Amino acid sequence: MKIAIIGTGNLGKSIAKGILHSNGATTLYLTKRDTSELAPFEKYGNVKLTSDNIQAVQESDIIIFAVQPGHLAKILEDIKGSLTEKHVLISTAAGFPIQNMEAIVGAHNYILRAMPNTAISVGKSMTCICANAPGQKRMDLAQAIFDRMGHTMAISEELMQAATVICASGIAFWMRLVRATTQGAIQLGFDAKEAQELAVHTCNGAAGLLIDSHSHPEAEIDKVTTPRGCTIEGLNEMEHQGLSSSLIRGIVASFEKINQIKQM
Repeated sequence: MKIAIIGTGNLGKSIAKGILHSNGATTLYLTKRDTSELAPFEKYGNVKLTSDNIQAVQESDIIIFAVQPGHLAKILEDIKGSLTEKHVLISTAAGFPIQNMEAIVGAHNYILRAMPNTAISVGKSMTCICANAPGQKRMDLAQAIFDRMGHTMAISEELMQAATVICASGIAFWMRLVRATTQGAIQLGFDAKEAQELAVHTCNGAAGLLIDSHSHPEAEIDKVTTPRGCTIEGLNEMEHQGLSSSLIRGIVASFEKINQIKQM
């Protein structure tokens, strides 16, 4: 596959690493105004660096827009004359709806939105994807690309804002929980390196249990809680201090904020 990433910032770099590590492209164009920041990608023989978005589009079949929402409209205006019936357009711009893309490049194009997270760089992204009517015919293709870099879910566009909070912002939420667990381990006597190692592998194991067993979190909690034991004592104290409610309130606050941004 010939893929171009338009706007190779932090997310674009993560997507590029995921594509390269999974051998997901025959050629990969990366665009950025200052391509010197992309120099580390030059070691890959199939990567082309350019500041010319039109060139990248003309040389590629699948175009991934990893730009800020405020920049997407102008970029689409610039490249729309280079689009052909072969092109598949995938936007990762939060809050920029498909109908706005259609208004610029035409509703006949294959247009999809994808919301990955930065774990895509290590092949562990949770990516949600939606599409316009023509784009539904390329949904399997988009999922095949992103499935090589984690796990995908096809959703309706009305859920994309919520998916951004749960999957993209969610990385930061989980990082904070891992950090808190690390700090707790340090307080109990482990050094910082040991504490983080314990925290991240325990977190990874918890997720793996749910993914592989298709179990419910409470079922797994029941397996490690005993009457009057230390686990239930700790869990109850966390809940008394608002662990679950704080997480839910944080998620809702992020969702309200992203909807405010969309309206601006």
